[in-house]
Order: sequence, then structure tokens, then C-alpha cells
Amino acid sequence: MLARTRTHSRTDVRPAPGRHPLVLLSPGFTVSRWTLTNLAEDLASRGYVVASVDHAYESYGISLPGAARSPASPARPSTGRVSGSVVTATRTADMRYVLDRLTGPKPAWRYAKAIDARHVGMAGHSIGGASAATAMVADPRIDAGINMDGAFWEDLPAEGLRGRPFLMLGTHDSMHLPGGQDATWDRTWSELDGWKRWITVAGAEHFTFSDGPVLERHFGLPQAEVPADRAVAVTRTYVAAFFDQHLRGIPRPVLDGPTPENPEVHFQHR
Repeated sequence: MLARTRTHSRTDVRPAPGRHPLVLLSPGFTVSRWTLTNLAEDLASRGYVVASVDHAYESYGISLPGAARSPASPARPSTGRVSGSVVTATRTADMRYVLDRLTGPKPAWRYAKAIDARHVGMAGHSIGGASAATAMVADPRIDAGINMDGAFWEDLPAEGLRGRPFLMLGTHDSMHLPGGQDATWDRTWSELDGWKRWITVAGAEHFTFSDGPVLERHFGLPQAEVPADRAVAVTRTYVAAFFDQHLRGIPRPVLDGPTPENPEVHFQHR
């Protein structure tokens, strides 16, 4: 069924002329890169090069070149069998490898010259969002990061992210409001030392920031309070605005505070 799903993407398409910022996308735990397809397509349509990643031994049923199909780990961060910090550290290594292979001296992608390696961002959903912060600590090539509704698994170092911008985009409920159940958001907020925003979306659920709402609607499953079309639109709007402002230097007033066009969106800190 999913294999027959229509998208707006095409294979082997030549990039638009010029050089373009690169955005790395990391999905939630054990799920595939295709769960961020709506976001990836939107960013690509705006002129970004987008690299979505399946993480080996975690995403179910992926294949590695020259190797057998990779089994996913049955462990989950909440079980204690594998610490979430191990997952974020492993994903950081994955992303650094992808950066090397896309922007190094012998790039793996035939159109790698289209990438402006001076402007690189990373966004992720759930533990993929936590991994964005971990990757920024480890790799100065990543200029800006977004965590979409993921708990953080490591404290930032004393120097924070060395002034680089970070967006926390989450649910407007007991989990990710200030003083909420996920205390890692309060702690990380205080450790961020550059431009930062803490934005919550009323009526959102954890998978609102992925392709979850679209898939749930398609299969007739229960929906979150935020309709699928609005979930996609809000996520696209704020992710694109953040990268436009911080990778391209284009001011986006939607990041300055609440707007009538997006009544679901609340700014917790600015």
C-alpha cells in the first residue's frame, strides 16, 4: 500500500542551477526517512538540498550497499536496554559520515557541486530532533538545528552550541510546555547560547510533526485535534522559516511571535 503512495518527488532530477544550502533530516526512533517526506519535499521545493537518513540497525528493513539487509535493534530508549544517548551519538556519527560523503573531496552524489557546504542545517523528529543538538555539539559544520518534539538525552557543554541557532518545536500540552513532564526541554533551553525559540502547537500530538497525520487520515485512523493539512502546513512553515533566516539570511517575521494566520502556534520563550 505505502509503495503505491504518490508523492511530488522524482528520481534522478537535475538540481536547479547554483549552489544551495543543505538540510539533514533524521526521523523518529526505528522509523524510516519516508516519515518526513512532506517536510523533505517542501524544503526541496524551496531550493534546499535535503538528505534524509535511515539509521542502520535501527530503521526496520533497510539495505546497506554490499551487505545483507540490516536488522533493526529491538531495544527502545525507554526500556533501559539501550540509552537514548547511545542512539543520539550513533546518529551523530551517521550524519557526520553523510556530510563527509556529500561535501568531501570524492562526493557520493553526482550533483554534489550543487551543495553550499558553508550553510548546513539539521532537523529531526523525536529522538532525531535530540540528535540534531548532539550532532551540532560534535560537528561545527552544522550551522542550525531543530528538535521536533523529542526529549534531549544529553546536556549541552558549557559553551552551549557556540552561538548557533536552535528551534524547539513541540506539543502544547503537559509534555513540552515550560515546567512540563519533559524536564529536558527546560534544561536545554537554559543551555542554548545563541538565537533560540521554544514554540508549541495547540492540539498537536507527538507524530504531528511527521507524516503521521497524513497516513492516519489516509487509513481512516483517529486524528489529532490539528487536522492533517494544518499539521503539515504549520510544520513546513516554521521549519522553512527557521532555515531561511539562519542558512540564507532572509528575515522571517513569523519567527518573531504569534500570527493570526497560525492561531495554533504559541511562543513560550523568545
